[in-house]
Amino acid sequence: MRKLLLVGCAALVLGGSAAVATSQTPRNETFRMLELFGDVVGIVEQAYVVPVDNKKLIEAALAGMMTALDPHSNYLPPSNYDELRERTEGQYSGVGLTITSEGGLVKVISPMDESPAAKAGVQAGDVISSIEGQNASGLTVSQVSEKLRGSVGTSVRVTFLRDGEDPLEVVLTREIIKVQSVTGRVEGDFGYLRVSTFNENTGRELTEAIAKIKAEKPGVKGYVLDLRNNGGGLLNAAIDVSDAFLERGEIVSQRGRKPEQIQRYSAKPGDLTGGLPVVVLVNYGSASASEIVAGALKDHERATIVGLTSFGKGSVQTVIPLRQGQDGALSITTARYYTPSGASIQKIGIEPDLEVARSEAEARIVSRSSFIYSEAAYATALDSSIGAERKGPHTPREAPGKDFDKEKDYQLQRALDVLRAGGDLSKLSAPPETIVVTEPGSEPKKDETPAETPED
Repeated sequence: MRKLLLVGCAALVLGGSAAVATSQTPRNETFRMLELFGDVVGIVEQAYVVPVDNKKLIEAALAGMMTALDPHSNYLPPSNYDELRERTEGQYSGVGLTITSEGGLVKVISPMDESPAAKAGVQAGDVISSIEGQNASGLTVSQVSEKLRGSVGTSVRVTFLRDGEDPLEVVLTREIIKVQSVTGRVEGDFGYLRVSTFNENTGRELTEAIAKIKAEKPGVKGYVLDLRNNGGGLLNAAIDVSDAFLERGEIVSQRGRKPEQIQRYSAKPGDLTGGLPVVVLVNYGSASASEIVAGALKDHERATIVGLTSFGKGSVQTVIPLRQGQDGALSITTARYYTPSGASIQKIGIEPDLEVARSEAEARIVSRSSFIYSEAAYATALDSSIGAERKGPHTPREAPGKDFDKEKDYQLQRALDVLRAGGDLSKLSAPPETIVVTEPGSEPKKDETPAETPED
């Protein structure tokens, strides 16, 4: 995710070497600047106060060059390239964090389900302040990743900063993170499907989870697809998940620099759920591949989207190995993603049909622009290319009141309510413990009227 270590919906290229790109800068000027770079390296090598490691110096320069393009283009040293491949294959060693960097701060995109980080209460948007007591400001994603990784059973002390709260210091014990990307269970008359990431196994695991639910509940009446805090993964996996709920039609298109650089991906016949109602849960930790799925099912009117507007990462990163990976790889933005209706995901995200915050505190975050964690917050983010903008600070339609059982998942309960209403939001009433959050700083009020339709 500047950098996604799980390349959000990247088209992985695991073989070959980097092609030489042309530039609008005159060649003689380019060569002059390359000579300047060599001169600077030589001066640093000779004149810096202590000896320098030229390899690390040049790797840092490469990372800086890629970061200057946009938040998600990045140079991956060999160790980080290996980590990327491990993650997309479904297993790696670490603490279970997908991280990114902007403005000298490394932030959490999402913690992996059941990982050491998730169990410690780390949340999307948390800033990594220090590692083993050393300030993490100014470190790259690669540097932070190296510090967080280590032998299984060893521990690392990490301090996280969260808006409006005291610093959270936790000791994380490293584990083999076996990423089971899909889990499923029966919730009353309905099936619940949790997709935590998109890797090589996701399509198969989703098929198995749906089959298991059907066997356990032959009369299942619908499904909740939970994509909250899912930071992305492989494009093919996103297509497989979307295809599982569609009979036909386009799933997503990607468009590059030139008009002719368009790729379209379509569903194959065969809805694994037999056309039963579907609700998709998203929040601002749902990025990239998650947004492709939510956008496809929303545009085809195949699912109702419930939760909060997603992250807004609609750019394609292609991973290009350098010397077959011996020198690492480039993760470079090559295109933008578009939903079937032609809407851009980039910087905008997928807006829910029913906007529901998980808590009153979360609702207040959405109402204050400085606290919203999204692609649009990045100064170097690509524009949407269609002139649209992400919805600004506003009051979410619903949030749980003080009487709601905090052990329960309010967004999931509302998703199940939507399924009970057959997906018809006009038949949906807000439960008595729901509140409508008022202006920031004021007291919330009980909602005394049914929530007939979501706000536009």
